[in-house]
Amino acid sequence: MAEVYPPTQDPGALCVARLTLTDFRNYPALRLEVDRRPVVITGANGAGKTNLLEAVSLLAPGRGLRGAPFDQIARRKGEASSAGWAIAAEIDGPQGAVDIGTAWQMPVHDGVPASSRQVRIDGQPQRTSGSLGNYVRAIWLTPAMDRLFAGPAGDRRRFLDRIVLAFDPEHAGRVARLEKLLRERNRILTEVNFDARWLGGIEEQLAESGAAVAVARVDAIEVLQSYIYDTGSAGQGDVFPCAILAIDGHLEGMVRQMPAVQLEDEYRTMLADSRRRDQAAGRTLSGPHRSDFAVHHAGNQMPARSCSTGEQKALLIAITLAHVRAASVRFDGWTPLVLLDEVAAHLDEKRRAALFAEIERLRCQAWMTGTDEALFEALAGRANALKVEDGTVYRH
Repeated sequence: MAEVYPPTQDPGALCVARLTLTDFRNYPALRLEVDRRPVVITGANGAGKTNLLEAVSLLAPGRGLRGAPFDQIARRKGEASSAGWAIAAEIDGPQGAVDIGTAWQMPVHDGVPASSRQVRIDGQPQRTSGSLGNYVRAIWLTPAMDRLFAGPAGDRRRFLDRIVLAFDPEHAGRVARLEKLLRERNRILTEVNFDARWLGGIEEQLAESGAAVAVARVDAIEVLQSYIYDTGSAGQGDVFPCAILAIDGHLEGMVRQMPAVQLEDEYRTMLADSRRRDQAAGRTLSGPHRSDFAVHHAGNQMPARSCSTGEQKALLIAITLAHVRAASVRFDGWTPLVLLDEVAAHLDEKRRAALFAEIERLRCQAWMTGTDEALFEALAGRANALKVEDGTVYRH
């Protein structure tokens, strides 16, 4: 039985009260109970710290903080993996206390991994994992994102779309539909004498989806920017730099210039005019799938990719903290879950203190991992302190 601590957070902070794992990564079975305070998880590399954060991230819509295929999440048993995995949790949020379950089972008819998972809310099956967005919103930073600004544009687009998702759970469906239609258009264009009428029908749908994705991104960026500049309330403007956000994309650039219907017309015309060019290239060269999330350091006016590694990390944290503030406003005032994997290891003492102070100010249940307990001394007595060793979780 978990130790009981007096809650120190307002009930407006979304929190996990109980987490149960079955055959998930390196956990054959785990039942963990925590209170509303931040959760600090320490242990050696490979002990299973990040696996706990991944499990929490899968309580929200999407494929979790690793984006891993579901068959790879199942616990390994020697050379083979288990037949499936399951996550159950009690969540306290806008709907009150809610029991959430999500699971994946290996199909037995042909051995091909399933492309979807099962979701239950208070025991009731849900049609899609998108329904989780009504109960859980989660925001995360992982070490893989440290080179976000210097890496490929696709990584930044996915980061931006996760930002949008915390505001609007339907965005994942829009992006998935856009990607499916792009694949279909590209397939048709591989034919030398393609059916123009059939292609026109695909482009009609593609224009609608592309415009919807572009509008959602622009809306989210404008909201997020206002919270990034809200450094006065955070009191950390001199520690985490202000970021100037933009989207480098033709379609997104037209969002504020015309109504959505006209934006769809513009994209449809663009697609029709570029058929031969795209056919020669073997892919669709225009649209929101080619856009880039552009970030500049407001203090020195430098693009984020040109900043030092430390400043890039600080910019990422500044964006994430602003995202938490903005997302809570869009989620009935409830602060989302925050998952920070190894985030403290690369911060100096001043920035670590500022990060912890902001987490407490935001009253969010932040799940943080690290190999060194000393990095979290500032939170001693004010956090759920857990230690992981070989798939076993201890309190300390």
